[in-house]
Amino acid sequence: MTAARAEPPAVTGARRLRRWDLAAVAVMVSGALTVVWNLCRDVSGTMNVNYADQHQFEFFLAHGAAVVREGRNPFHTTAMNFPDGVNTMANTSVLGLSLPLSPLTMTIGPHATFLVLLGLVFVLTGLAWYALLSRTVVASPVAALVGAAWCAFAPGMVSHGNAHPNLVGQFLVPLIVWQVIRAARRRRPWRDGAVLALLVVWQAFINEEILLFTAVGLAVFTGLAAAVRPDLRRRARPLIAALAVTALLAGAALAYPLWWQFAGPQAYHGLGAHIPTYGNDLASLLTYSTQSLASAVLPEHLATPAPAPNQTEETAYFGPPLVLLLAGLVWWLRRDRTVLVLAAVTVLFGVLSCGTAISWWGRPLLAGPWQAASRLPILDSVVPARLALVSIAVAGVLLALGADRARRVAPRPAAVALGVAYAVALLPTVPTPLAAVPRHRTPAVLVNGVLDAYVTPGHAIMFIPPTRVTVPEPMGWLAEGGLRYAMTGGYFLGPGGDRGRGVSAPPGRFFDTWLYDIRRTGYVPPITAQQRALAVADLRHWRVDALVMGPTRRSGRLRGAVTRLLGVTPQYSGAEDWVWNVRPLLWGHSHAPLP
Repeated sequence: MTAARAEPPAVTGARRLRRWDLAAVAVMVSGALTVVWNLCRDVSGTMNVNYADQHQFEFFLAHGAAVVREGRNPFHTTAMNFPDGVNTMANTSVLGLSLPLSPLTMTIGPHATFLVLLGLVFVLTGLAWYALLSRTVVASPVAALVGAAWCAFAPGMVSHGNAHPNLVGQFLVPLIVWQVIRAARRRRPWRDGAVLALLVVWQAFINEEILLFTAVGLAVFTGLAAAVRPDLRRRARPLIAALAVTALLAGAALAYPLWWQFAGPQAYHGLGAHIPTYGNDLASLLTYSTQSLASAVLPEHLATPAPAPNQTEETAYFGPPLVLLLAGLVWWLRRDRTVLVLAAVTVLFGVLSCGTAISWWGRPLLAGPWQAASRLPILDSVVPARLALVSIAVAGVLLALGADRARRVAPRPAAVALGVAYAVALLPTVPTPLAAVPRHRTPAVLVNGVLDAYVTPGHAIMFIPPTRVTVPEPMGWLAEGGLRYAMTGGYFLGPGGDRGRGVSAPPGRFFDTWLYDIRRTGYVPPITAQQRALAVADLRHWRVDALVMGPTRRSGRLRGAVTRLLGVTPQYSGAEDWVWNVRPLLWGHSHAPLP
C-alpha cells in the first residue's frame, strides 16, 4: 500500500486561499443581491427612492452608449438642456463605467443596465478590498473577508446605493492602494507609475470625488506613517519616483478632459454655499442607518437615525457596539504604530465629514474644520458628509487586522470572546434591501419614431412640464429611446449661480416657470396675449418643434393650459401621452426643412 504523498504547506495554503476566494465571491454576490432585491423583483416597474439621481444616471449610461454607437462628444451633450447642452465632465457622467457597459446598454436598455451596474459595483468593491487585505495586509482570509465585507456593505455604502453607483463603485481604490504599496517596495518607477496612472485615469472617469479622497487619505497616511516609523522612510525614494511618473502620465491623459471640465462650455466653479453644510451629525456614529438590520428590527425609539442631509447621505452610521469595538482594537493593537496611524486617519476624516458645524442631534456645538477647507478651490465642490467613506474603508482595515491578530496570538477563550464582540458590533449593520418606488413607463412616441415627423435636425422637444430635479422622469424616458431626440431643461450641474457657481437647473424663463407653477398649485392663471407671445419667444429660443407630455401630476390641467395658451391642439398618442406640433406656430410651416 503506497503512502499518500504529503503536499508542501505552500500548496495547501494556496488551495485554502482559493477556497476562501470562492467564499468571498459568494458573500459579495449574496450581499449585492440582498441590497438590490426590491429593485430586481420588478425591473421595469420600480425605481430607487432617489429616483431623480437614478434617471440622471440612466441618461448618462445612454450618453456613453451614444458615444460608442454614434461617435458623439464624450465631454458634452446637447441631448439635455438644448441648445446650450451639458458639460458631462463637470457632471457625474461616469464615462469610466458607461463606455465599457455600452454594449449592455444598447442590448437591454439603460434602466436595466443601471440595476446591473448597481449590483456589480457592490460585488467588485468587496472583492477588490478582499484581494488587497488577503494578499498584502493580513494572513487570515477570514479576517480579510470580514474587513472587505464591511468596506463594501457598511451602512454608508448601502445608503449611497440609493442611486449613487459612482460612490459605491470603489473597486479601484484598493487597487490604487495596492499599487502604491508595490511602488514603495521595489524600484520599478516607470512600470509601477504607468500602472498607477491607468488606475488614476480610470477612477477620474468614474468619480473624481472618490479619487480626491483616496489621494488625500493616502497622503495623510503615508506622511504620518513615515513620521512614526523610521523604517518606512527608506521606501520614500522609489515611491516618489513612481508617483512622479504617475503625475506625468495621468496629467497628460487628463489634461484635455480637465480643461473641458473647468474651462469648456457650460463649465462652473464650485457649488452652492449650502453644500459645505451637508455634514454628518456626531450622533450618527451611535445610531443606525435607515438601510440597516437594526433599523428594521429595533423599536422605533431605538432605531431612529441621527439627522442626515438625506437618506442617500447617511454615511457615518456605525452604532455604539462597533465604535466600542474599534476603540478596543486600537487599544489592543496600540504597539503597532501603523494601527495608531490608521486610527488617526479614521478620526480625522470622521471629524472633517461633520462639515462646517459639529452638531449633536441637529444642534450645532462648534464650528467644524471643514469651514475653512470648503473655501478652497476644488474642495468647494465636495460634499463633506462623504469624507466618512474614508473612515469606513480604514475601519475595514482595522477590523481585518484585529481579527487576524486574534486568530494568530490570542488565547482561544479571548479569540472566542472577540468573535462574539465582532458579531454584536457588525450584525446590526447588516444591510436590508433598498426601498423601491413605482416607475413611470416610457411614452411610446420616444421610441417608435412617431416624433420623426415633427422634429427636424438641430431642433428639440420640450416635455410638459419641463425636466428638472423635481420632474426627472423625462431623462430616463429619453435614455430608453437611445437619446434619439434632444430636450430642453434637465437635472444637471451647470453655470447659473453666484460667482460662477454651479446650480442643478438651467435659468428659468417665462414658459417653464408658468408650467411649474401650474403643476405645483393646480391653478391656471388667466391667459393673455402677452403671455402667449412670451411662451412663443421662449420656444423659439429653445428651438422646439414639439411638446411631449407623458404620465405626470395634474396632467389634465397642464394639457388644457398649454392648449389654450398656444392655440395648438395636441394629438393623443395612447395611454396618457400627448404631442403638440408647434412647428407651424413657431416657424410657419410643418414639414419643410427648418433654417
